[in-house]
Formats: sequence, structure tokens, C-alpha cells
Amino acid sequence: MKSIRFETKTLNDSAIQYAAKELRVNKDFVELNVIEEKKSLLGLNKSYVVEATVDFDVIKDGIEYLKTLLENMQIEAVIEAKQLDERQVLFSVEAKENPILIGKNGKTLDAIQTLLKNYINLYIEEYHVILVDIGGYKEQRKKQLEILATKTAMEVVKTKVKTRLGRMNAYERRVVHTKLSDWRDVTTESEGDEPNRFVVIKPNKK
Repeated sequence: MKSIRFETKTLNDSAIQYAAKELRVNKDFVELNVIEEKKSLLGLNKSYVVEATVDFDVIKDGIEYLKTLLENMQIEAVIEAKQLDERQVLFSVEAKENPILIGKNGKTLDAIQTLLKNYINLYIEEYHVILVDIGGYKEQRKKQLEILATKTAMEVVKTKVKTRLGRMNAYERRVVHTKLSDWRDVTTESEGDEPNRFVVIKPNKK
């Protein structure tokens, strides 16, 4: 959890605004806790040492962010989220406008995911992998990529010739790498520069 300590003469909104500026977050997510109260020798002046922390829930506040984002697009949606592991969260969206939200080749979906990822990681100290799926698009895409990876790997094993797959985003490349990670006869590598990175499947040398 992000936090800072500082000394202030007041505990009003100005202290919260200062903390929010330093933490680079919205002040609505800042909580102040008094660590120490200081008084002058005559007791006329008082100051406080406070700890400002960011009170942010990845799932709850992530869903609220997505709701606001879609409302601004005038789209009603059902949004759910689940923790896949300690630092990976999947947000699932269902709406009548799923095709619009997915976009061509999933580009709009990727943009929404990037917005959400950047927003969440602004508020937390430990980096999280944030995934967004809309209408099961990514799950279906994952199955397609796994089939492609398997078929291509079998061909590489047979011909002993490396094969380059088409351009993929980080999520898609990860699917291919994971699918073939246990194969003994092939290895996978990501090559190229963003946004034109791709996976190369190579025969293992014996």
C-alpha cells in the first residue's frame, strides 16, 4: 500500500490534498493517521506527524472505474472480477455492445485494458497484471492461439525449420509461450519491437 509521512499543522482538507499530490492519486482514496502530536514549549503551537495511506481495493475500485468508463460511453454492462493469483486480476464484461467494446482484432478491448491497468497500478505499490475480457473474446482467442501454437510446433518438429507467427500483443504471446513451455522438441522466443512483436517457434537442437 502506498504511503508517506509528513508533518502538518492541520488535519483538514489541505493536508489530504498535499498527500494526494505527493502520492499522485485522487484525494478521495487518501486516509490520514496521526503518528505523533507535537507541541511548542509554551504549548501555544501544535503540529502533527501523520502517515497518509492510499485506501484502494483493486477489485471493488477497478469495477467502479470500468463502470464509469462505460457509462461515459453510454453503455450498460455487467462487470465481474476475480483474483487469478496474488497479483493477477481478471475483469469480465458483458454488454449488448460487446462487438463495439472489443473492436477490430480486439484493439478497443486492449485499449480499455490498458486504461484500467494504468489506473489501478497508479494506486497500489506492488505491480498487478490486469486482464479484461469482453463477451468471452479472450477465452475464445486463447483457444485459437493454443490450437495454432500446437499445429505450428508439430510442423516445426517435422520439418526442423523455425516458423514465425503473426504479430501479437503481450497477452497473446504469453499464451503461445505457456502452451509450448513443456514441449521438449521446440523452444519459443519473442522477437521484434512493439507494436510489431511476434513469436518464433524453433526446433530444439539435439
